[in-house]
Amino acid sequence: MENLLFYLFTLAISLSLTILLFSQISHHRKGLPLPPGPLAPLLPLRRSSFEIESFLRGLFKKHGPIVSVNIASRPAIFISDRTLAHQALIQHGATFAERPTTNAVAHILNSGQRSISSAKHGPLWRALRRNLMAEILQQSRVQMFAPARKWMLSILIDRLKVQMERDGSVVAMESFQFAMFCLLVLMCFGEKLDEAKIREIEEIQKQLMIYFVKIQVFSAYPAITKIIFRKRWNTILALRKRQEDLFSPLIRARKEKKEGKDIIYSYVDSLLDLKIPEDGGRKLTEGEIVSLCSEFLTGGTDTTATALQWIMANLVKQPEIQQKLWTEIEEAMGKDSDEVKEEDLQKMVYLKAVVLEGLRRHPPGHFVLPHTVSEDFDLNGYHIPKDAPINFAVAEIGCNDSTWSDPFEFKPERFTEGGEGEVIDLTGTKEIKMMPFGAGRRICPGMALALMHLEYFVANLVKEFKWEEIDEEKVDLTEKLEFTTVMKKPLRARIVPRK
Repeated sequence: MENLLFYLFTLAISLSLTILLFSQISHHRKGLPLPPGPLAPLLPLRRSSFEIESFLRGLFKKHGPIVSVNIASRPAIFISDRTLAHQALIQHGATFAERPTTNAVAHILNSGQRSISSAKHGPLWRALRRNLMAEILQQSRVQMFAPARKWMLSILIDRLKVQMERDGSVVAMESFQFAMFCLLVLMCFGEKLDEAKIREIEEIQKQLMIYFVKIQVFSAYPAITKIIFRKRWNTILALRKRQEDLFSPLIRARKEKKEGKDIIYSYVDSLLDLKIPEDGGRKLTEGEIVSLCSEFLTGGTDTTATALQWIMANLVKQPEIQQKLWTEIEEAMGKDSDEVKEEDLQKMVYLKAVVLEGLRRHPPGHFVLPHTVSEDFDLNGYHIPKDAPINFAVAEIGCNDSTWSDPFEFKPERFTEGGEGEVIDLTGTKEIKMMPFGAGRRICPGMALALMHLEYFVANLVKEFKWEEIDEEKVDLTEKLEFTTVMKKPLRARIVPRK
């Protein structure tokens, strides 16, 4: 019965969108047209995400670097050109800094668009972002968590050793994800929780994302969603309740903590003290804090772990690059040191090049979170309607052959002296050549932390082990979309201690 209702609803949406499309075409004949695209609406439910990417690449090839596709109830704009991205996100940053109105499911998870990634461009967003940047992500605060990173690195190395001794190889992604998640939990709640509790939190985060993806397409129509996907909708509500039950005791515990030498400052501490410019400068509700903590954990875990796996996979596949990196590490850290310290990272030019090349070639997200414009706007001779989702094709920009030589090859040298990426501005302020963290006002606030985490873990993993390809299982760089763009076949390698 659910399938029948689903297909009937799909047909109804298809017909209504076709009518909507032709009404839009008629409307825009009086002024600038919408960016070109197919007349028929796109129904994402009948396509995989990579089919959609392939579909979009065909549109870019046919129509140029800016196209429109009708998805759900409105046209969505897709941009694959770095110059247009710079024009939109930097030159007209304030206009393009808005977020589309979130759907019904997201509205539950982000407390009515009261998270940094979803909030409308305005006082609330500025207050939330400023708090994160000033309280947790400023350099002095980040340095406070150096012991936590060292602790997590030791756990990661021990887990890899155990797996190697037991299985004769390591499948690294699960260990990478767990390490990153543990670190983010500590930064978020200020507590070293036991593994069982961390696993419980990790599982609820994953389940919420899974069910969000399952029903997000039609959740723009909440009344219909609750009828057709009643069971899934109820599951979302139950999972959110479970998330609050897990997070709330940790949040309340921070209220009772008193300052002392053993107290680790946390993201929750900053949120408890934050006053937002609503209702006379009120404090955040507990539900809003839960949403912000969830955003913090999700935003810093899968993206970093995914990028780390891609980098290590390329180092396994190209041992000459790994050897060159190991030589630099040995020279930078000194013969008497047992680990790569965070202060050593600044000396390692090739390490930074390896990390940047990993982010260019395999950005964890092939699109940044959708933007929209605060008012109707004309871009490159096309009409951009207010509230239309605008998507920037990060992977296409990072692999454009007019910017990068051999763009699909993994070549860290391009970011060293004389390479086309020698002087790269990841913020995109001067120009955009790659934008794995987005660009402009909505650029990822955790960019500096993510880069440092990647450099620290890559350096120490290469310092500790020689990573080798397994003869019977060559490294496969085929992509697969989950919450991020991961390896279709997770990295499996042999690790040999260097000591």
